[in-house]
Amino acid sequence: MDRINLKKLTNRSNALCEGHRMCPGCGAPTALRQAFMAIDDPVVVVGATGCLEVSTTVYPFSAWRVPFLHIAFENAGAAISGAESAGKALRKRGACRENIKFVAFGGDGGTYDIGLQSLSGALERGHDITYICYNNQGYMNTGAQRSGATPRSASATTSPAGSKSSGKPQRAKNLTEIAVSHDIPYVAQTTLHSPTDLAAKVKRAVETPGPAFVNVLVPCPLFWKTDPSDQVEICRLAADTRFWPVYEVIDGVYKLSYDPKQPKPVEEFLRAQGRYAHLFKKDADTFRLLASAQEDIDRDWERLKRKCEWDRFKFQPN
Repeated sequence: MDRINLKKLTNRSNALCEGHRMCPGCGAPTALRQAFMAIDDPVVVVGATGCLEVSTTVYPFSAWRVPFLHIAFENAGAAISGAESAGKALRKRGACRENIKFVAFGGDGGTYDIGLQSLSGALERGHDITYICYNNQGYMNTGAQRSGATPRSASATTSPAGSKSSGKPQRAKNLTEIAVSHDIPYVAQTTLHSPTDLAAKVKRAVETPGPAFVNVLVPCPLFWKTDPSDQVEICRLAADTRFWPVYEVIDGVYKLSYDPKQPKPVEEFLRAQGRYAHLFKKDADTFRLLASAQEDIDRDWERLKRKCEWDRFKFQPN
């Protein structure tokens, strides 16, 4: 991983300024500010409709120090493709000499679900862009509904836990692996467990020619029902329990970024959040759901480790 000088980066001006109006403890602005720390070149930003857009661009104000284009929920991938194509045309014409980076942001609703088609098209066409998903695992801007990123058993307004339900019955889709399947140069998955990991991954993403995708798990205190001050601790639990593996895929080669020496049971991550409170009633059904959650994580982790180990050894001479 590229070496990051945190002290130096924190003294730099950031594309997202203070006073952005996001909720206290929201992980999205933290993720964005860490991401922009790593970008040295001028940036054009496209933002899909969502919490980030409605909070940072309250008319007639803007929390952005860089060109920012608000686009519809479903169109961030298409809009960043058009912006990158326009930049390429201007450079070819000699009208622009700057090495502009084109970055799109979207929440999981605008990325996993509504915007998946335009994102897939942008990756398939090979635009030189970076797409960053700030993934709080639900539709927060419209009332905490479940999304394709919402984990199994999480309680959301459209999959509420109660006497007839134990929360969302389906597993979250694995969008990081869907991005990998597009055979693009760079894909990464991370969270706010480390002050430098996200910055290093975004630096690599924007400096890699071609499309790049970064999936960042960020807590939403309102939906996750956590204390705003526990933002980093929750993310560390996500990494330490292997609920959210931290890794990258460079030209198809898997590299594990963080392997906890003493993995914690996923119960510790779930117990810290009110959206899973119904799982701790200690009846037969909740015991089954907790055991199933641990089995899913163990199985997915072993699959990921095999991919990383295979890539590590497959090019070695006999």
